[in-house]
Amino acid sequence: MPDRHQSFIRNRILAGMPAEDYAALQPHLEPVGFDLYQALIEPDRPIGHVWFMDSGFTSIVTGNDGMKVEIGLVGREGMVGVPILLGTDRSPFEHFIQSAGDGWRMRADRLVAATEERPSLRRRLLRYAQALNVQSSRTAYANAEYPIEARLARWLLMCHDRTDGNDIQITHDFIAMMLAVRRAGVTTATHVLEGNQLIRAGRGMITILDRRRLELLADDAYGLPEREYARLMDDE
Repeated sequence: MPDRHQSFIRNRILAGMPAEDYAALQPHLEPVGFDLYQALIEPDRPIGHVWFMDSGFTSIVTGNDGMKVEIGLVGREGMVGVPILLGTDRSPFEHFIQSAGDGWRMRADRLVAATEERPSLRRRLLRYAQALNVQSSRTAYANAEYPIEARLARWLLMCHDRTDGNDIQITHDFIAMMLAVRRAGVTTATHVLEGNQLIRAGRGMITILDRRRLELLADDAYGLPEREYARLMDDE
């Protein structure tokens, strides 16, 4: 069984909270693995658990089978199940594993009870909820205002932030779904980034070659949510 001692936890919410707050959660944390495309939260269904990822990441998407669009991305910096913190037991959005990994699961009712007993814990988790809200808002802005190459660069940077190493396992079809564009547009944008030696694209895999230049290409589409996360979570 993975060690639940706080010093071994990679999830930044859990690792960074005061020891007393972590001690209130630790007995209820269950180690779990996350499989690719595994549904963690289904739309309009009761949320029974929350998840803290140590590796991999989760997409929050809206839409239907014909068109799904990513509106949020959660990795080891965050928690899956934010609606529980806001007083509701369900979400209209699907949450599923986009990159397999592992982490921790906790019953939602036990998290609610812990936040009611410990205001400092509730405060930290609500600050994360605000950081995720900023990310979702910036995603909507980027999708409306930036060309596909910049949006692809932003999305790859966000995945890179939540990945060990430079390899991101992803297909063009899936990127098209996440960015709400046609697959042909993703293929063209990928060729542009690859031609400029920012990435290397293979079958089901994209390798980041030059992160600094990816950030330049993404421009202001990337950075604001990341700075806000640092302000809210790292500067407590």
